[in-house]
Amino acid sequence: MKDNNGSKKTTKAYSPAENEERIYNNWIEKGYFHGDENSDKEPYSIVIPPPNVTDVLHLGHALNGTIQDILIRRKRMQGFETVWIPGADHAGIATQVIVEKKLVSEGTTRREMGREKFIKRTSDWANSNKEKILNQLKKLGCSCDWDRTRFTLDDGLSRAVADVFKALYEKGLVYRGNRIVNWCPSCQTSLSDDEVERKDIDGKLWHIKYKLRGSDDFLTVATTRPETMLGDTALAVSPKDDRYAKYVGKSVILPILEREIPIVADSYVDKKFGTGVVKVTPAHDPNDFEIGKRHDLEEINILNTDGSLNENAGKFKGLDRYDARKQLVEELTKKGHLEKIEDHALSVGTCYRCHEIVEPYLSEQWFVKMRELAEPATEAVKSGKIRFHPDYWSKTYLHWMENIRDWCISRQLWWGHRIPVWYAEDGTIFVSVDRPTKDECKGYDPKTLVQDEDVLDTWFSSWLWPFSTLNWPEKSKELKKFYPTRVLCTASEIIFLWVARMVMSGYEFMGEAPFTDVYIHGTVRDSHGVKMSKSLGNGIDPLEMIAKYGSDATRISLILATPDGQDPWIGKTTFESGRNFVNKLHQVSRFVIMRSEGKQVNIDSVNDEDLVIFDKWILSRLEKTIREVDKAFDEFRLSAASKHLYNFVWNDYCSWYIELIKPDSPGEEIREGSISVAVYVLDKILKLLHPFIPFVTEKTYLELIGANIGGESTITFGPWPTSDGRHIDDKLESSLEQIQAVVTAVRSMRSELNVHPGKTSDLYVKVDDQWLAKMLEQHIDYFRSLAKVKELHAGTDIKKPPLSASAVISGAEIFLPLEGLIDVEVEKKRLGKELTNLKNLLEKVSKKLANADFLSNAPKDVIDREKQKKEDYTERIEKLNKNLEQVLGW
Repeated sequence: MKDNNGSKKTTKAYSPAENEERIYNNWIEKGYFHGDENSDKEPYSIVIPPPNVTDVLHLGHALNGTIQDILIRRKRMQGFETVWIPGADHAGIATQVIVEKKLVSEGTTRREMGREKFIKRTSDWANSNKEKILNQLKKLGCSCDWDRTRFTLDDGLSRAVADVFKALYEKGLVYRGNRIVNWCPSCQTSLSDDEVERKDIDGKLWHIKYKLRGSDDFLTVATTRPETMLGDTALAVSPKDDRYAKYVGKSVILPILEREIPIVADSYVDKKFGTGVVKVTPAHDPNDFEIGKRHDLEEINILNTDGSLNENAGKFKGLDRYDARKQLVEELTKKGHLEKIEDHALSVGTCYRCHEIVEPYLSEQWFVKMRELAEPATEAVKSGKIRFHPDYWSKTYLHWMENIRDWCISRQLWWGHRIPVWYAEDGTIFVSVDRPTKDECKGYDPKTLVQDEDVLDTWFSSWLWPFSTLNWPEKSKELKKFYPTRVLCTASEIIFLWVARMVMSGYEFMGEAPFTDVYIHGTVRDSHGVKMSKSLGNGIDPLEMIAKYGSDATRISLILATPDGQDPWIGKTTFESGRNFVNKLHQVSRFVIMRSEGKQVNIDSVNDEDLVIFDKWILSRLEKTIREVDKAFDEFRLSAASKHLYNFVWNDYCSWYIELIKPDSPGEEIREGSISVAVYVLDKILKLLHPFIPFVTEKTYLELIGANIGGESTITFGPWPTSDGRHIDDKLESSLEQIQAVVTAVRSMRSELNVHPGKTSDLYVKVDDQWLAKMLEQHIDYFRSLAKVKELHAGTDIKKPPLSASAVISGAEIFLPLEGLIDVEVEKKRLGKELTNLKNLLEKVSKKLANADFLSNAPKDVIDREKQKKEDYTERIEKLNKNLEQVLGW
């Protein structure tokens, strides 16, 4: 219990700034976070969702990192061989966009710079930013195995990507084809369906007249993208629509371009929708593309890669798509081809990176056939081999898997994994991890082969993360020891982009699922329930909160504020709760450590023969709390676990047990048996809280055992507390709850009536059952210390004394005589003044809430705040009226 100088080290106030960095550096120096692949312990591994190199730490990262750290620290304390693999993602599109913007500001472009120099420039920027992000995670206290830090463009991971591409190609699951893809004109690259975000906008519906060839009659077609008519190669009607049966096989003249196009019958057309006639633009709509294939229609692309119109658009060549739309509509109007324009709400696809509206675009790209890969990944969730927490996310996962489409994996970028495909001059394709050798390309000179210019989708490297980070395709010791991992912690928005694909790749290349559990945490929102975002400026910088309150306070605040399975609403004041809790723990620990000075105590056990009722009670509460916390962990309810601990520490241990064992006068000693229990319970508290608040628990634990930071002792490896149930006593806890209820009621009455803390009085308790009276009388000493009671009178026939305050609890009625405690006249004036003030405030807020203009114009959070004020004022007025009525005879 002492340090090397023979005395305990405790400080009056806990300072995160003075302690967290040196504690973390000591953990790193000692190698506490490194997983040993040669260990005989049962493994427990997690891979971090790699943050993009373009990111800076936001509250979503902080929440996710805290959750993972809590899980890995607890397992480390439980004796598992743990490894938490950190890393970062190269973020193809996002990173290239940032670097290209920098080049433009410098007066150059990537094409002027050249591919090699551009990649070098981008790599330097990415590596610099990557280190910043990883250092921010260290500030949070993340206990990652930093020796195993990975980057998706590392040589080893790049080799894994090339191997996977080649294997899937040889299996016939990777193919190249002309297909409609999602095209971002700003980033000038294709996007997979899952990289497109939907956005509702107010649009228009243009009704365009197509004149029948050789006739003055016409057919009307409605479209939301009139400029695409320049690429029309047919009109289509339903084969079941009798109105248009006579026109099938005939043709119309395409307005403006005067091109003749056929009228076809196709089952895709819904005769009840619109006019029953649709324009067919195979190069710019996925459904039209399929119609075109069925009817052997020409595919005319009218767009350049930047979204401007090309030579196929005639006089509109070179115009931006929206400028072309405006001019085209003007000309259609002039020539009498525009029947009408209607307002029309529509959902458009936008790029997940730059948020530009994407275009369906016919392009030659590389794809992965997903149906075969999806089968075992679907069955894994259906059978329960992989479990989602909360479970309802499994339905989202399965819906997507059962409606899966082929994955477009090629991107028209330079930053990323270049596609491992080489082309000969005659178009022959060679797929190889490295440049093909003479043996691999017989009949061709390897030097003349040209590698594909495109790179692979960023997610094509990320989907291999659980095993590529463990040195796959090598059969390494790390891979054998730590794969599969145990749990994946992530947000719901990447269930499709990442989670599902990792499951597919795990089964395809490792033969088993990459993890058993998927923990989906909520999306962080501000104090008004609005999703935090950079564009809205409503985010909170976690590093700012760490600097102000410390890492521990930031972590525990995030977990406490995040209801399991729900989105957390977080404001800057949220972190005060964590700060207060950390300070409370530090203060009570300091008290216990100082009071145990010179005592013979054992942190590992207690003497059951030397326990009084409150010792037994706190030990029972401790064991129940351990069981509640373990159950919450098993069910991935981390917020519930944190709240069980918060309530136990703050209420049971600090507010009750420590107060009960404190001596009446400062100079007195605490009963030795109780201080031993206090130390024993504090040890368990520190270990249970360590995964949540690692820094203050490490420092306090070392003080408790009389050790120093930098020595060989640490709380890192626990052991994690367990419960054998021998101290659990439900009957005792029930009895103590009655005592607590009486004390709480007395404290509340004294507080509301402004009784001076130093004044004492008798207490009268009328009970329903005599056993309760006996139990209360047996513990009169506790009432004297906790409720300032001189004499206790308890029984079934107790009468209410004159001038008394009263309260009702389960099984009893409590009377507190006020004579001598308060000055009736002074208290009467004080309560009357306060009542008048509250009535004025209530009247003011009631008028505001009755004002129709206020209710229709004020923001919802302002209205809610006023409603809460009204409720608070009403409740306080009721209490004051009760006090005046009871005590002063009003």
